[in-house]
Amino acid sequence: MSTVVASTSTAAPHARVPPTTGLRKNGKQWHEPRKPFRPTAGQTSYAKRAAKQAQEAEVKKLEREMKAEKEEQRQQKVQSIKDKRERKEEKERFERMAQKMHAKRVERLKRREKRNKMLKS
Repeated sequence: MSTVVASTSTAAPHARVPPTTGLRKNGKQWHEPRKPFRPTAGQTSYAKRAAKQAQEAEVKKLEREMKAEKEEQRQQKVQSIKDKRERKEEKERFERMAQKMHAKRVERLKRREKRNKMLKS
């Protein structure tokens, strides 16, 4: 009979298995195990901090530009609505005048008002 040796390297040969510890002394097994205090662990170099600040400044600048563009579009929309209402009011006013007066006189008044508007602006 031939003996076949099965290879035990079917799994990862050097898989990292975390060491298991026993029960905690204080009985709070649901807490993570404490780690040693390292006061300099969170510190980063000046170059990394400066790069991060530059990136944040760039993002804020882009946000400001986007907000300004959005506000500009909103203001244009508001202005167009105001202009539309103003034209409608003027048209209604001339229609009311046309009911009272002769049509040629209304046309003369329209032309005169347009001249005055051009002079004012």
